Amino acid sequence: MSAIRLVNGVEGAALDPLDRGLQYGDGVFRTLRVENGQALWLDEQLAKLAADAARLGLEAPAATIWRADLARLASRLSGGVLKLLLTRGVGARGYRPAPATIPTRILTYDPSPPPSDNWPVAGLNLRVCDLRLAEQPRLAGVKHLNRLENVLARCEWDDPEIHEGLLRDAAGRVVSGVMSNLFLWRAGSLRTPRIDRCGVAGVTRARLMRLARAAGFSVEEADIGLEEVRAADEVMLCNSVLGLRRVARLEHRDWPDVVVFDNLRSLLHG
Repeated sequence: MSAIRLVNGVEGAALDPLDRGLQYGDGVFRTLRVENGQALWLDEQLAKLAADAARLGLEAPAATIWRADLARLASRLSGGVLKLLLTRGVGARGYRPAPATIPTRILTYDPSPPPSDNWPVAGLNLRVCDLRLAEQPRLAGVKHLNRLENVLARCEWDDPEIHEGLLRDAAGRVVSGVMSNLFLWRAGSLRTPRIDRCGVAGVTRARLMRLARAAGFSVEEADIGLEEVRAADEVMLCNSVLGLRRVARLEHRDWPDVVVFDNLRSLLHG
């Protein structure tokens, strides 16, 4: 099956070249895994999309509208990756948006298994990226359409044996992976970088923190440096396509043994 694309609910419709998502990256998006014809954690994804849109002053479509788009594709959904994008819509030239701009919603579905499905179950191999994330608290946590920092960071390596890179801010604090959020297990506590200056606060990150706390785990958001990552008892990455994956190596530091990963993964997917 080939990929499917809807623009404002119309399959095969073209995107206007003057759309502000294309012109300025003015919009937000979510990426979802599809299994057995179902988009995973859809309620949480739609809630986060709406919250991110509100941060940009965008009016998000009601969840029922996105669900109606998905219903049109129901008979063709199997596995793969779904992406929901919302832009501020078509506007005249200039950064200032017109008050009456109508948002554009875009849905894409790729039935191909994501490449990460072939990554080793025993654990991922990481590197530290040279690129530093710029701080912008106004946008921190938002999955907006301007992802140039991530693009440039991912261009730093082409070794297929390296699965992900760690991103730091200008002060050297670890923020996330290029396409994932980071968790550490150390001294009986689950720790994840604060996302209050830059970076994306993913749905899977929020879900894991909520479920781990409910199960009695100590969960902390904190400033984390590279030395703390290297000193961790276990390191894990997550996003909505990966789920939760453990890290086996970061450059010269190895984590050969599972500590708490299996328990946390069961919580996330339970």
